[in-house]
Amino acid sequence: KEDIESALRTPGMGGFELLDLHDFPGQGTALVGVLDPFWEEKGYVTAREYRRFCGATVPLARLAKRVFTTAETLEADLEAAHFGPLPIVGLRDYRSPGLTCHPLTNRWNLRTSDGVARAAGQFVTDRIPVGGLTPLGRVVVDLRGLPAPARYKLTVRIHGQMWWNANSGRDLEAENDWDLWVYPDHPATGPTNDTLVRAQFDAAAQAHLQAGGRLLLTVPGAQVRNYAADPVKLGFSSIFWNTAWTGRQAPTTLGLLCDPTHPALAGFPTEDHSNWQWWYLLHRAGALRLDLLPRGLRPVVRLIDDWTTARPLALILEGRVGAGRILVCGFDLTHGADDPVSRQMRSSLLAYMASPRFAPTTALTVGQLERLVTPAPAPASP
Repeated sequence: KEDIESALRTPGMGGFELLDLHDFPGQGTALVGVLDPFWEEKGYVTAREYRRFCGATVPLARLAKRVFTTAETLEADLEAAHFGPLPIVGLRDYRSPGLTCHPLTNRWNLRTSDGVARAAGQFVTDRIPVGGLTPLGRVVVDLRGLPAPARYKLTVRIHGQMWWNANSGRDLEAENDWDLWVYPDHPATGPTNDTLVRAQFDAAAQAHLQAGGRLLLTVPGAQVRNYAADPVKLGFSSIFWNTAWTGRQAPTTLGLLCDPTHPALAGFPTEDHSNWQWWYLLHRAGALRLDLLPRGLRPVVRLIDDWTTARPLALILEGRVGAGRILVCGFDLTHGADDPVSRQMRSSLLAYMASPRFAPTTALTVGQLERLVTPAPAPASP
């Protein structure tokens, strides 16, 4: 979606070409199609949804980013890429073609994930000609007072007509949407008295667990223990073609899988897969190796490995260590994690750890946890 819309937003772009619409079973197998090898839907997008951003008429939004705080203003320039047979004009009565057209009105709205409208507006356009980009208007929404944290959807709709002659025309509707996230500007990120936040599994962290405390171990991605011979190369985007054919070209992962209703994510709105808000965490994360931990451990967030290796990986997991309880992240939420997503993830995890619902059942040992991370680098000599 992002690739196609980027092409459509580019002035002077004559079009784009897709290699294929379905998975290619040759040359080592390339599972990069919108459809499977039998030209059937994979389950994540329908033909109707696909036409919203890949069709003759596509509403577009120029968004500088997808993540905002309640202290910011959402701004987006709206455009239409129209390559249909005729210009789009306002509505008029088919039975009275001689009447003046109503203005071409394009509508937008900002809704929560459960469909509640929080802002809306409309723009009047004389016509949308064939070819190129036509400006529709500018969206400006003050985000103060909006419920947060929450996932929102900005939707733009074009409704007009195309006329072949004075008596023959047809209606045209085109709609597109974009996911956005709004977080509190200053979420609560401080731990409770019995919760310790550490970026290293050092003696202090281990002593806190042995004393029955709660530990948020948030390891910098570069210090997560990787596979020596064939390392996991984490990425936000998916695998290109296949890693056997590309010499293990990065990335070697296929996004993530989680339960959006897990209490650890109660303050971090998400779907069961990765979306744009996860970029802030994934681009600096490391894959936690579940093969170093007891079988049957169910991570809070699972990473999906390359289909040729299919190794068990996690991004967030939890367990018991003696009388203590631990939650481990494969990314740092302490130093240099001052973006809205990292702050909100930290707030959500700490709120969960302070609640009675933080009751992991899998027993872990200090030795097992030590194997998850590489030794911290020695401090530089003065």
